[in-house]
Amino acid sequence: MVSEKTIGRLSLYRRLLTELLADDRLNVYSHELASLAGGTAPQVRRDLMAIGYSGSPSKGYDIADLADSISSFLDNPNGTRVILVGVGNLGRAIMSYFKIQRPTLNIVASFDSDPKKIGSDICDRPCCDIAELETKALELDVRMGVIAVPADRAQNVSDKLVTAGITGILNFAPTRLKVPDHVYVEHVDLTTSMEKVAYFVQSGRKSTEPDA
Repeated sequence: MVSEKTIGRLSLYRRLLTELLADDRLNVYSHELASLAGGTAPQVRRDLMAIGYSGSPSKGYDIADLADSISSFLDNPNGTRVILVGVGNLGRAIMSYFKIQRPTLNIVASFDSDPKKIGSDICDRPCCDIAELETKALELDVRMGVIAVPADRAQNVSDKLVTAGITGILNFAPTRLKVPDHVYVEHVDLTTSMEKVAYFVQSGRKSTEPDA
């Protein structure tokens, strides 16, 4: 079983490999990838061995082939259908980003409570009434949802997503969600991240936490 942290590092490796390809690089060594990822060469090798990939001692890793191997491991070959709830500035930014950067993560519809948004197309996707979330989610056959609503509304939205059969939630609301054991939640806490950066800026030092 591959751990959550390994999955996160594999996603990071893929992004870094894509950047290397854009620079016309063909091969990369584990220590080079580790340096870019802020890790260690043994960690990189362990992570890639976990998905059955190994490089050449003389040439390192074939960048294009490694990126494809990571994609084959991480991605659903048919793509992943996603719905997003909350089409404010953050929600729109998320939709725009994934439309361009990760088309395999296909946000097929959005939901909001604002009458001015309902019924319109946002980022080329229909914006539906949040009151219809459960029905529409079932119709669209989605298993993943993104929450980009204020904290006081997030749990209610989460409950609706779970009722609709969603088993994976990416939560941008600054609150912890309560979900059944079979539902995976990834919390993206922008406030905490900003405060951490601000602390290290004002303290004038770097974090000394080891990579886990």
